[in-house]
Amino acid sequence: MEAIQSWVSEHKLTSIGAIWASAIGASMAYTRARTPLKPSLRLIHARMHAQALTLAVLSGAAAYHYYYDKSGNSKQENVANA
Repeated sequence: MEAIQSWVSEHKLTSIGAIWASAIGASMAYTRARTPLKPSLRLIHARMHAQALTLAVLSGAAAYHYYYDKSGNSKQENVANA
């Protein structure tokens, strides 16, 4: 789990882009199977779902960093103690 956290912290934009792209794909697949919409409307809905998920992930990351830094576990302290 720590390896995943370190990779995500080093590749933030890649992680967010991968989440966004996977949300687009999942939403497109879901709407294709469930609703008889035109492809252009499916794409619009998929983009909106992906944006909502991305905002939720960014909000969670911001909250995590806020509480992580507030608790005194910042990288600067860990480097200074090493």
